Amino acid sequence: MTLPIGKIKSKGEPAFTLIELILVMAILLVVLAVAAPSLSNFFKGRTLDSESRRIVALTRYGQERAVSEGVPMVLWMDIKRDIYGLRQETGYTVQDVKAVEYDLGKDLKMEVTDVPKAIGQTAVTRQNRNADATLPVIRFQPDGFIDETSPQTIILREATGETVWISKSRNQLNYAVQTNRLLNAMR
Repeated sequence: MTLPIGKIKSKGEPAFTLIELILVMAILLVVLAVAAPSLSNFFKGRTLDSESRRIVALTRYGQERAVSEGVPMVLWMDIKRDIYGLRQETGYTVQDVKAVEYDLGKDLKMEVTDVPKAIGQTAVTRQNRNADATLPVIRFQPDGFIDETSPQTIILREATGETVWISKSRNQLNYAVQTNRLLNAMR
């Protein structure tokens, strides 16, 4: 017994005409033209969010590397050149093969605030891979703690004025993205 698989179309059956296909394409273009500005704003907002999450992930990776390798790690931020990265603290190895460097997202600016002063020096006077001793750094100690000279807050600012704050947690053990609700409670 055989089952019919499909019908063979004869010339008399209706099909889409070229005009109908062109009309459908024109309608799709109009819908896309209306939705495109909204989509571009959506993706711009995602840039700020994804960059802040990458920085928080890099802080956690820095803590894990410091503990597992037993060497202080430094997350450095070059605010003028809009780059940041993670490497071993200078003096422990000749070259850190696991060092990473990232460009800050387009139309984003980074600010570092609340840099506490240590005895006789500030947190921004530590060496970094770019041989510029004025860069702010977050230093992760081999025991996993964040050095007390590390900045309290990193602010990412978009060209539109929207900001995201990355701050030390209350227990000072890690960094986290702060929501508007938390920021309003701190004020």
